[in-house]
Amino acid sequence: MAKVYNWQIGREMSYWYPEARPERQFAAVFDVNKCIACQTCTLACKTTWTSGRGQEYMLWNNVETKPYGFYPLAWDVNVLQALGPQRWESGRYDGRTIFEAARPGERALGWRPTELDYAHPNVGEDDCHGEVEKGAAFGGQHLLWFFYLARICNHCTYPACLASCPRGSIYKRPEDGIVLLDQGRCRGYQECVKACPYKKVFFNPLTGVSEKCIACFPKIEQGLQPQCFANCIGKIRLAGWLSTPDKADPANPLDYLVHVRKVAKPLMPQLGLEPNVYYIPPLHAPPGFLEQMFGPGVEEALATYRTADDDLAGLLGLFGSTERVVPRWRREGDWILGLEEGGAEIVRVPLREPVHIRAGLDPRFGIQRTNCP
Repeated sequence: MAKVYNWQIGREMSYWYPEARPERQFAAVFDVNKCIACQTCTLACKTTWTSGRGQEYMLWNNVETKPYGFYPLAWDVNVLQALGPQRWESGRYDGRTIFEAARPGERALGWRPTELDYAHPNVGEDDCHGEVEKGAAFGGQHLLWFFYLARICNHCTYPACLASCPRGSIYKRPEDGIVLLDQGRCRGYQECVKACPYKKVFFNPLTGVSEKCIACFPKIEQGLQPQCFANCIGKIRLAGWLSTPDKADPANPLDYLVHVRKVAKPLMPQLGLEPNVYYIPPLHAPPGFLEQMFGPGVEEALATYRTADDDLAGLLGLFGSTERVVPRWRREGDWILGLEEGGAEIVRVPLREPVHIRAGLDPRFGIQRTNCP
C-alpha cells in the first residue's frame, strides 16, 4: 500500500494507490441549518437519473433525519462500530482508517447492505432524541433535537469504491475529481457497494452492474450546478472547486468556508476518504455527536456561524442564488457578487433585504390602506 497525505486527519495514511490529486476538485458545502427535508433534491435526482428498471430503490441523493434516520439502514452505525475507537489529538486522527483497519483479503473495512436495509428510506424521519419531563422549561439548551442530513456521493479524494474494485472500473476524472464508474468494465462483483462507507454506490440487479452519483457532470461541464443543487428549496447548497489548505484562496467561496473561516466540516473524516462534500453543522445538536459526525473543530465552526460578520453572512446568501457554478466571489458594500474565474459578474445579491414601509394613507388616491388577511 502507498502512503498518502490526508489533510482532514492531519497525517499520512495507507491507501491502495499513490496520491494523484486532480487538476481541480469538485466539492460542495451544505448548510444543515437551512434544510427542511422537503426532499425536492431527492426527487430532482430521482427523476433525472434513476427512474429506470432496477433503479427503484436507488437514491443517489437522500435526506435523512439524524440521529435515528439512515439510508441504507444504520449505514453510519455499522461502519463506526466496525472501525472501533476513533481518537483525535489536537486535530490529528490517531485511530485507524477503513483502509488501515481492513480485514485480511480486503482492501477496505466494509459491509454489504441487504435488501431489507434498503427497504426503509424514511426510517427515523422527524424522530427526536431526548425526553422532556412535565414541567420542564426551555433554558437555552434544546432537550429534544434532530436535524436533517442531505447526502450525495462525496467524490472522495481517496475513494474506497475505487480502491476496492477488482476490475478497475471506477476512476476519478483528472480534470475535476468527479468519481465515475465505467459500466462497460463492471462485472457486478459489488465490492464497491461493500467498501463505500457512505453507501452511495448501488447495484442494479437487472443490468448486473453498479451505478452511482455522477455529480451531474454534463451540467458541471457547462458551468452549471447539479440537479439537486439547482432545485433545493432551502438554498442550502453551493457547488464549486476546493483547494488543499496550503493553496486556499479567500476569493474562492468553498476555500473561504472550508479553509479560511473553517465553518464547513467533512462527513466522518476519520474514515480516511477525504470526502469533498462539507457541512455547516446544526446549531442545536450536542457537540459530542457532531464531533463524531464531522470531526474536531465543530464548536469553533458553530461559534463562527453564530457570530457571522457581513462577509460570511453575505457569502451564505449566495447559496441557491444562481444555477451557475460560482468559482469566485467578493463583497462590495452591501452587495455580494458571484463571479466567473475571469471576474465577470454571474449574480449579485443584497447583503440585507430592503424594507419598504408604506404609509397608512395612500397619497395618490386619498384612501386608507388596510392589511389583507
